[in-house]
Amino acid sequence: MSEETPGTGLRELKKQRTRQALSDTAIELFLKRGFDEVSVADVAAAVEVSKPTLFRYFPTKEDLALHRISDHQGEAARVVRERCAGEAPLAALRTHFHERLDARDPVTGLCDVPEVLAYRDLLYSTPSLQARLMLYSAEDERVLAEALAETGPADEVTAKLAAAQIVAVHHVLARTNWRRLAADRLTGAVVRTAHADADRAFDLLDSGLSAISR
Repeated sequence: MSEETPGTGLRELKKQRTRQALSDTAIELFLKRGFDEVSVADVAAAVEVSKPTLFRYFPTKEDLALHRISDHQGEAARVVRERCAGEAPLAALRTHFHERLDARDPVTGLCDVPEVLAYRDLLYSTPSLQARLMLYSAEDERVLAEALAETGPADEVTAKLAAAQIVAVHHVLARTNWRRLAADRLTGAVVRTAHADADRAFDLLDSGLSAISR
């Protein structure tokens, strides 16, 4: 979820709070009444701002819903760029995914907070939000490929192929964890299985992507 940025002035802080209030209110209404049943005017009225003001913060209705996960955009690329000296990109991504599992980050699918599950259902049951998520995924893949190409040994095509596989693995692991939680409550055994799945996935990536695994 987006948070206030430290060290900002009062004007910018007010903008951040307005943006957050618009997104939070919109999601609350979407979950209560359904995405298609809530208009942009409904959200603006609930926060007591005008529609033009709302559109200055969020160009589309879908943006209101997806603001909550916007801080995950480009996360894999950031992990690669900010990894420790001498650490391989895949090793950094593996460690990061395990850390996110331990933190019960919703992006891993291993989070059973009711509000998070409801939000996840909203995203994947609304066609326009699903379409936007596909664009998010394509952008994640693009910036990850750029980050991998910067590491040296991987040429542009290899970096793009690797990025596509890494992003796909993340999605498969997250969907598997969501389905697992739908069938069982979050237990120690479920967490261990999720970690084992992640290791198996990254082992496969590591064996097939030798150009970026060292």
